[in-house]
Amino acid sequence: MTNSQLLITKYSLPRYSVVLRVLCFVTSGDEVLLLKGAPNKKLWAGKYNGLGGHVERGESVHAAARREIWEEAGLAVTDLRLCGVIMIDVEAGPGIGMFVFNATAASRAVTASAEGALAWVPRGQVAELETVEDLPRLIHFVFGQPPGAPPFGGHYSYGPDGRLQMEIFSEPMGADRPL
Repeated sequence: MTNSQLLITKYSLPRYSVVLRVLCFVTSGDEVLLLKGAPNKKLWAGKYNGLGGHVERGESVHAAARREIWEEAGLAVTDLRLCGVIMIDVEAGPGIGMFVFNATAASRAVTASAEGALAWVPRGQVAELETVEDLPRLIHFVFGQPPGAPPFGGHYSYGPDGRLQMEIFSEPMGADRPL
């Protein structure tokens, strides 16, 4: 096969596409605001997670993070910072591009939403809760970064047994791996 034929074959395949999502960890002192998914939720019912959701058309990921925090907790935040980007492969359909943020709560007063119950949890006690599978590890990376560190990178996929496989890198994705 010639180089031209290889290029035509390469670019005639459908491109990888992703749905953009944000995940936000809002803090007040040493506590993080978590949402316990409502019992009727399709995904993660009854499990603790950060705040977040889809990025809407025409919206930046930062604007989406602020909007999701407001919609799910009625909370304004300061110091919103991108901490990481994780690519998630799913079995069928587009993947997920997840932008992970942390922020400081302007106040501790929250407003409940239909998404679930809100709770301020000491960061050291997160592992004791029933959380979504990756939450304890993500909390470690989000709050373990030194000030001014670049966002971490990561890749999630599901193995043949259906279990989540996580790779998270302390440097931007791929920087600490050989080419």
